[in-house]
This record gives sequence, structure tokens and C-alpha cells, in this order.
Amino acid sequence: MRVAVFGTKSYDRRFLEAANETFFFEARLDDTTVALAEGFPAICVFVNDLVDKTVILRLAQGGTRYVALRCAGYNNVDLKAAEEAGITVVRVPAYSPHAVAEFTIGLMLALDRQIHRAWARVRENNFALDGLIGRNLHERTVAVIGTGEIGALVARSLRLGFGCTVLASDPVLHEGLEDIGIRYMPVGEALACADIVTLHCPLTPDTRHIIDAAALASARDGLMVVNTSRGALIDTAALVEALKSRKVRGVALDVYEQEADLFFEDLSNEIVQDDLFQRLLTFPNVIVTGHQAFLTEEALSAIATTTLESLADAEAGRPLLHQIGRERLRPSKTSE
Repeated sequence: MRVAVFGTKSYDRRFLEAANETFFFEARLDDTTVALAEGFPAICVFVNDLVDKTVILRLAQGGTRYVALRCAGYNNVDLKAAEEAGITVVRVPAYSPHAVAEFTIGLMLALDRQIHRAWARVRENNFALDGLIGRNLHERTVAVIGTGEIGALVARSLRLGFGCTVLASDPVLHEGLEDIGIRYMPVGEALACADIVTLHCPLTPDTRHIIDAAALASARDGLMVVNTSRGALIDTAALVEALKSRKVRGVALDVYEQEADLFFEDLSNEIVQDDLFQRLLTFPNVIVTGHQAFLTEEALSAIATTTLESLADAEAGRPLLHQIGRERLRPSKTSE
């Protein structure tokens, strides 16, 4: 099967190069680049490729029958339009939850112990420790919002590895978490008790801006916010105000709600026009990384393998284990 792979980087090509007749496009998929997919029965896209109704119709007209997401999230795809156009959508539901979970803990430690600031100082031969006082993670109270595979791993690591008090919030209880002393409660109650909140839920109409001005106002003073899931879970403008008022102690983000125009590109010679993002970067107690939590050899290998297996099954007429149906529009446990 000829496959057009959009939004690719060198690391994608490395792990997908085993595919037969695979064509790589560095350009993101949207209504201006969809013509590149004409004649390809299958395309492969990533988190910031746009697969809305307009693109879906153009894909169908060009002969595309399959859209393979090399990620778990699918909020960038109009599933209803795809179904109506006869296009099957598959994804990679759990490529390496450990990769994202471990990165989340790493951000938490870096932010609270100010490792990012210490690293920058030492590069300038400044070895002073003033202003670098952190806190122990041990015995802190952490709210884990979303306990799918990734959230559950983070919750277990914090509870068993660091001795944290862990509060969880999810419509579906993850088996075994309560057995190790993790308590489930509504998001608002968890925020009111937590020193740290870490987000691991899918982006749905119900979870968009789950951390907004009201949620931050009700949270405990000095809250630390970590997000490695989906950028639009946080109202960035409200977060900036909470940082300015010192309501929020620190922020670590691997995702951003307007990241599609920024992340995965080298903009070091450009003037970034996103004033809100630029304001966020001015705070010394903020760490932002460019959506790299998934980026491990193990995860990339799993993504490539699962994606190619789905396309091989599609070509052979076998059942598709990772097909997204309209029923998947409901909130699920899977976070990334």
C-alpha cells in the first residue's frame, strides 16, 4: 500500500523506513497541502496535522481510504466526516506510556528543584545557590487528573517511589490504584488539597480548559502545574495571571494550546507572533518543552510497528484492532 506520511522529521523516517512505497512530506497536513495526498490510498498523520471536514472531503476525492494516526490522541480529526466519507481512521493507543510518565516526573523534579535555572547559571560560571531552594517531592500531595495508562504510571511512581499523597480524578477508576492508597475525588476537591497537579486526560469538550481561572482560584496557594497531555486542557491566559499573582508556584509544560504553529519547527531565526506564549517564557518558574515527552527509541519503534501493522491489516482485509469509531468520541481512559 502506498502511504503518504505528513509532518515527518528525521526520527519519524528512521522508524518508518521499513514501509514499502512510503513517501515522506515534512509539511503538515491541512487544506493547503492535502493535494499531496492525491492518489495515496493511505496517509499517516501526527498530532498537529489538521484532518477536519474540508481535508477529509479532499482526501476522499483523491482516493484516500485510510488515515493512520501515529499517536493516541485524535482531537485533530473530524471522525464524523471521516465516517460519512468512508474513510477509516486508526491510531496508536498506547505506544509507550512509560516514556510520557517518566518525562512527567522529570519535569516535576526539574521545576521544583530548579534544575533548569541551575544548569543555565553553571554555563555562565555562576555557582551561587541563592534563589535555587526547592522542596522535597516526598510527602507532597499530588493531584493526577486522568488515570489512563500514563496517568496510572505517574500516580504509582509518585505514591510508591516518592511517598507522595496521591489524589486521582477520572470518570473511570483504574484498577489497583486505590489498593495502594490513592484516593479518587472530583477535580475541584483534588485541586483544593494538592501541592502539584499533573494532567493526563484526553482533550474533549468536557476537558477543554479544565484548568481555567475558576479552577486556579479554588486551588491551594502555591500550586505547581504540570501538563504532558494536551495543551488546551489549560487556559493559558488564566495560567499567566495566576503566575503573575503568585497563586501558582511554577509551571512545566510539554504541550501548549496553540502549539500547532510553533512546535516541531526551528523558529530560532523568526519573530514568534504568539504574545501569550512569549509572556509565558518570561517567567523564571516556567519550563516549556516542545512536545517531546513521547520521544524515546522504544516509543518511536512501537508507533512505527503499530501503524504499519494497522495498514497491513487494512490492505489484507483483516479486522483493525485500533480503528476509531464514532463511539470513541466519548471521554476515555487513554490520555496520550
